[in-house]
Amino acid sequence: MSTPAVAACLIPIRLPGPTGPVPVGAVELHLIDPSRTDPWSGQPREVMVTVTYPAADVRDSAMLPWLPSGAERALKARFGGAVDGYAIPQTHSADRAPVRPGRRPVLLHSPGYTADRTFNTLVIEELASWGYVVVAVDHPYDSGEVEFPDGRVLVNRPDDTSDEARTAAVAVRAADLRFVLDQLTVLKRGRNPDAEGRPLPRGLRGALDLSRVGAFGHSRGGAASAAVMYLDERVRAGIDLDGALFGPVVEHGLDRPFLLMDTAVHDGLNEDWTWPPFWAHLSDWHRCLRLTDADHNCFTDLVAIAPQVPEQVRKTLEIGTIPADRAVAAVRTTVRAFFDLQLRGRPDAGHLLWGASPRYPEVTYIAG
Repeated sequence: MSTPAVAACLIPIRLPGPTGPVPVGAVELHLIDPSRTDPWSGQPREVMVTVTYPAADVRDSAMLPWLPSGAERALKARFGGAVDGYAIPQTHSADRAPVRPGRRPVLLHSPGYTADRTFNTLVIEELASWGYVVVAVDHPYDSGEVEFPDGRVLVNRPDDTSDEARTAAVAVRAADLRFVLDQLTVLKRGRNPDAEGRPLPRGLRGALDLSRVGAFGHSRGGAASAAVMYLDERVRAGIDLDGALFGPVVEHGLDRPFLLMDTAVHDGLNEDWTWPPFWAHLSDWHRCLRLTDADHNCFTDLVAIAPQVPEQVRKTLEIGTIPADRAVAAVRTTVRAFFDLQLRGRPDAGHLLWGASPRYPEVTYIAG
């Protein structure tokens, strides 16, 4: 970890805070599934998750960093020194702050391939500030950098580009999400599922409404969201942000609400062979929207980070030409509108989902 003197010399990177009416807290959990063997390590499968929630009081809590120190070093190594002079941002999530009273819908989040569970902090904190509990999951060896409480950092092991390999990876992710949902049930029943038994925030158990569960993800995480819905009826609604789909859900579709959102670069219903058969077999509410002037990573924190880093790094981040603040606002609002409609029964949220909001012209309607 950097010393205070070294940290003071680094150029800060900042993320905008959430816009909701309540502060946000978060807790990290280390979960081990003894019933599954990790296909990459041969050991029992383990995952790291961050549970982000509406907080009652954040005055005495430190804010979590965007990445822990070991994962930060591994991420910076990916860029060959180009971002070594920059400070990874803090989040706006107070570490283990007490939970605001009330039962909340629960959302599972899966990041993109080689991305980390914190790469969608802007959307996750926004949802929590409006009353959701969001459980973001890292998938070791498929995510980018996963740091465990004992200091181990597991980095991505590149898979081949075959559909078979991608299908297998998405199946592991879906199993991870189901396992995490099982562990949330354990937590709700009064037990602490954290492998190290670290203390949980006061009030977390009572905040989980597991009768209202959704899933969303970016890229491969979007595929995992669809896959877990196909396997597990506990997940009532889902979103795929610009991800190709894999597994049996492609041909069988879903009988619960699902939102697809893409970019013109992807053009999923015309250029991605996995989207049309999936689309044809969606029997409940479904819609396809597009983020205009965007590229693949505009759905993540990278769109806000890109203007703050060197140009040679910015060019590699796939962010398109949409202004960062407009991309952040549009994605945050669209994701929240969908879950407000599907898990909270708020029909007033539906206007944006027709791509007809004058406040968010960047969100356009494609089909549905």
